[in-house]
This record gives sequence, structure tokens and C-alpha cells, in this order.
Amino acid sequence: MTAGHAAGRDPGVDVRTALLQHLVAARIAGDVATSREDNLLKYGMFATRIRTAMFGLEPRHRWSFGEVLELMSQRVGVSPDPRYLRGPDRIDPQLTLDGLDRMAGRLAAVARPGARVIVATGHPAGLLPVHLSVARALAGAGVRLLTPAAGWTHEVSTRTGRLRREIRYVADVATVSNRGELNHTHSPQPMRAMLAELAAAGEDPPDLVLADHGWAGAAGQAGIPSVGFADSNDPALFVGEAEGAVAVSVPLDDNVAPHLYTPLTAYLLERAGLAP
Repeated sequence: MTAGHAAGRDPGVDVRTALLQHLVAARIAGDVATSREDNLLKYGMFATRIRTAMFGLEPRHRWSFGEVLELMSQRVGVSPDPRYLRGPDRIDPQLTLDGLDRMAGRLAAVARPGARVIVATGHPAGLLPVHLSVARALAGAGVRLLTPAAGWTHEVSTRTGRLRREIRYVADVATVSNRGELNHTHSPQPMRAMLAELAAAGEDPPDLVLADHGWAGAAGQAGIPSVGFADSNDPALFVGEAEGAVAVSVPLDDNVAPHLYTPLTAYLLERAGLAP
């Protein structure tokens, strides 16, 4: 390579290559832990509109199982072969990067004084540090982080019976808690409660929601620009993006060890112009 070519090289190329390698090594993308069996099960649940698979979305189109599989192959990178029934499956790391770039564009557009944003996660054991970092960066840019319906409670069905959950904020990031611990949730109910409280107080909806699972789906269904992360067994948000209800869905394994998301978070903030 000549000196001229080296001087003109896009520095972002090496950053993207390094992150691609990390995504695969950390199994955030590439060969992920989510099995083919689980992917196909969830695609079938979505196609038959099982409530827990919908994440609060009400698709306009009646998606068949085959259509869901085709979409997930295109937008996530899972195998398109309907005869492949068991074993590992994949998330295309290039699609993860492309999703991060689209998400960064949305964050950049809203990172201004006076903008109003809700940040929430249904995967506190994995993705919470990502949301905390982005929330902190947005606040530093003058964004107002909304925290409606703190302490709002609802009941959920579990294998051990009906249990109570509440909305609990961790540094302005909404989570669901049983008071003793933070909980994994797919439910759209907490986001609906948050939006209802804002409306009851005469406040406008947020300018953006950064979330996952039912938090992102319910916001998108309500017409609010919504960006979120989704695993290969979470077809709802990708269908929502395809239909225009969800602005951005980033494919990744949403429950690896939290520290493994650090390079991804740094890339997202850099691309959004929010890096420290």
C-alpha cells in the first residue's frame, strides 16, 4: 500500500473490522447460543399470533411461518432452509453492524437539548449496561430522560403462579422488578402504563424510545419512534421494522455477559456522536 492510499484510508474500516471480530468471538453474533429449535418455535408462535410472542405489536399483514422465516433470514441471518430443524443457528454480524449504524443515526438525530427520550430494557442481566451508557450520553447532550410510572405494578403468570412486578428505574433506565431483583420480561404492559401516565399528565409522547422486547414493541405500536435490540428468536421487532412500526431493530444475542457488550456500546456512541 502506498503512503497516499494509507493516508486516505477510512479509519472507520478498521474499527468496523475489529468490532465484527469481537461480535463473533463473544458470540453476540455469528454462531450464537440461541438454538434453531427455539428460533423455529418462536417464529411459529408469532405466525399464530400467540400473545407472548407479539411484544405488543399488531401486524397489519397476516405473517405465515414461511414468511417469518424468510424475513428473519434476510434481517438477522438465520438459515433460510425450512428443512433445517435442529442445531445451532446464526446471526450475521454484518447485519448487526448495519443495525447499529441505523440506530446511531436515530440517536444522533435526537441528541439535543429539549428532546425527550425513554430508555428501557427487558434484559437487565445482559443489556442493561448498554442502555445505561446510552442514557448517560444522551443526558450529557441535554436530552431529558423520562421516567413515568415509577413503581407501577402488574401481575404476571409464571410456572409458580401469579407474581407481582413493578417498574423500577436504574439511573433513568426502566426495568421490571419484583423488588428483590430485576426481571427479564417480554411484556408490553409496562410501556403502555408509562405512555398512559404521560398522556394523563398532558405531556407529549417521547421523541424516541430506546429499548427491547415489549418495551420497544408497545412504543412502536403507539406510533412513537422506537429503536431496539432483538435476538434471533424475537421476530416481532423485525416484523415491526418491516412494516414501519419499529424504526430500527438490531439483531444480536441479547443475553451474553454484560461486559462483552462494551465494544459494541463504544461503537454505537461513537457513530452517534455521543462518545465521551
